[in-house]
Amino acid sequence: MALHGHSHRAGIRFTFRRTGGTDSTAATTADHAAASATALARTLAGLRLVTAFTFLWAFFDKTFGWSYATQSGKGWIDGGSPTKGFLSHVAAGPMESTFHSWAGDTWADWLFMLGLLGIGIALATGVALRLAAVAGTALMALMWAAEWPPARHLSDGTLSASSNPLIDYHVVYAAVLITLAVAGAGRTWGLGTLWERLPFVGRNHWLK
Repeated sequence: MALHGHSHRAGIRFTFRRTGGTDSTAATTADHAAASATALARTLAGLRLVTAFTFLWAFFDKTFGWSYATQSGKGWIDGGSPTKGFLSHVAAGPMESTFHSWAGDTWADWLFMLGLLGIGIALATGVALRLAAVAGTALMALMWAAEWPPARHLSDGTLSASSNPLIDYHVVYAAVLITLAVAGAGRTWGLGTLWERLPFVGRNHWLK
């Protein structure tokens, strides 16, 4: 806003003229939008890293038996099975007998552990988030089916203590993985941008 003074016999008259008001408003709006985009990108990157830690911790605890979910001496490296304890105790749902038959199978152990490791690495590095989202959603769907939240009672007649018949933490994890992939959360605090520039990734967008 420019201020101009003009001398006249009757006194001094001031006139006001707008200078760049519209441009200034547009610039301020653009700055706010950029700041919001940066904040969102960093928030999603933080969520990605926290989720990566969740998957990687599960993998290493089950591999080495860190005395949390897996007791010392019963890790995968010690000959323990990462799936036997969980799948053999499935007590509800239409796949109960199927999960019992899978419990402790070598192929089930390897697929489960490679899934945890692969998803964790993808999230930690910010690469192949779409693949991680697909694999993670499939894994969470199977684990959801194993716990079968819709059941009010277990197969032995006891209460299931299900807190929600549809949405549990498996669904939340799947939603987080899909959100991170759609938002391209690997480009901030990750190798997502470098990954997307690789020729074979550019030719196969599903690898992003």
